[in-house]
Amino acid sequence: MPKIENNISLVSNRVEQAARDANRDPSEVLLLAVSKTRDAADIRCAIDAGLTHFGENYVQEAVEKIALLSEELGQEKLHWHFIGPLQSNKTRVVAENFNWVHSVDRLKIAQRLSEQRPAALGPLNICLQVNIDNEASKSGFSSDETLTAALEIIKLPNLRLRGLMAIPQSQQSEEKQKIAFAALHNLRDQINQSLDNSDKLDTLSMGMSNDLEAAISQGSTMVRVGTDIFGKRAAKQS
Repeated sequence: MPKIENNISLVSNRVEQAARDANRDPSEVLLLAVSKTRDAADIRCAIDAGLTHFGENYVQEAVEKIALLSEELGQEKLHWHFIGPLQSNKTRVVAENFNWVHSVDRLKIAQRLSEQRPAALGPLNICLQVNIDNEASKSGFSSDETLTAALEIIKLPNLRLRGLMAIPQSQQSEEKQKIAFAALHNLRDQINQSLDNSDKLDTLSMGMSNDLEAAISQGSTMVRVGTDIFGKRAAKQS
């Protein structure tokens, strides 16, 4: 079995087992393959192994891969998620090429994405990035800001606010990992109390290679896994 295919099998088994341990249906958890810095050949291997959702951080690199693979496979085959920091001058390209944005960290970015989303593509799915541990080095809404932001962003016509995303501080023990994930889950539930049924958030984008079990135990619906699928990545060339 090729290495990437084998890795996907191993990660999928981890996701399934974590869901069952939490008395959840494994189908509730999407495996998002983080393909940043990976070439199209690696992504093709993942596609052959059954994956269809891919996460990218670097706009230009991603757009080239999206164009190539969409031409080969058709635009409907794959789902592209932008998961990295998003600058204002890159919002148009992202709005025109991606299905999801996980890293909306300020209202201005959401407004630009809505204005620049082609109507023919339908609403862009987005998650609000939450700085769940209030780290000075990380961007994102504070927990206290998130409800206000959500109520504003829900009004934007070309976006669909799906949920929340966070990258908590690294913790060694699973019990400590669970704390931040539980906080994000609780925050989503609090926000949903203020939303109409049609607007309620259904997505928690949380958990990566080293903490996906803890994230799934606390309600993650989407885990973002790169290293454990594709192996360690080479340093990005400047």
